[in-house]
Amino acid sequence: MARQIYFNGKFIKVEEASIPVLDPGFLFGLALFETMRWHNGRIVYFDAHLKRIRDGAKSIGLDFSYSCDRLKTIIKKVARLNRLEDGYVKMLIWRGQKKTGIMVIAKEYVPHPRLKYKKGFSVCISNLRKDEGCFLSGLKSTNRILYQLSMRQAEKSGFDEALILNSRGYLSEASRSNIFFAKDSELFTPGLECACLPGITRKAVFDLAARLGIKVYEGNFTKEDLSGADEAFLTNSLMGIMPLTSINGKNIGKGKCGYLTRIIIRRYNCLLK
Repeated sequence: MARQIYFNGKFIKVEEASIPVLDPGFLFGLALFETMRWHNGRIVYFDAHLKRIRDGAKSIGLDFSYSCDRLKTIIKKVARLNRLEDGYVKMLIWRGQKKTGIMVIAKEYVPHPRLKYKKGFSVCISNLRKDEGCFLSGLKSTNRILYQLSMRQAEKSGFDEALILNSRGYLSEASRSNIFFAKDSELFTPGLECACLPGITRKAVFDLAARLGIKVYEGNFTKEDLSGADEAFLTNSLMGIMPLTSINGKNIGKGKCGYLTRIIIRRYNCLLK
């Protein structure tokens, strides 16, 4: 079955979609997106995703007037047209020549194997840096060059992910995820001033930690802080909570999913039911 998408007011086959080459969104990257988990007939943390893309649109002067109810209706129809039970939805908005363009795509999500959540991710440190003074750091924009090149570097070296430092040498984020590490039963994560994206699942970890009585500290942390941690994990909306067990070939803690990480994974997965 041909994949169906929502494109500028119509539900069409993906092959029928075309973006004018003169659209500023295409020419200059004036575009934002959200990638959301579709599970059990709903979008996980939909309101948070919608707020982030609306806030981003406002900051770059992009008109985005779709209501929450309208977007939910569109997403549900796209998911139904594609017979999607468990998957992900990507919503993209961009500056058109006359008005804001919008596209909604729904695809099946193939999760990482269970063994991966036990073994955890291995990461390297990217040789590229983020500029913590640039306002783009807080936007989920289509400008993904830094992330793509960092991830390509990781894959070529046999790692699962790439960690990115900011211009001052502090941890910022990974190419597709936020970073947390634990020391003495407390959690630490780079602050937003370190140029990391305000991740939706990152915020969910803050909420879960508060309920569990676990302290979370935001701030400036080094790769040495991470490598010397008891345990660590990465977060994003698709994979949820992924243990981080080694950095540049060196184990973090015991080199396996840690106690706090297991608790956070279990509590987070309960939110998806």
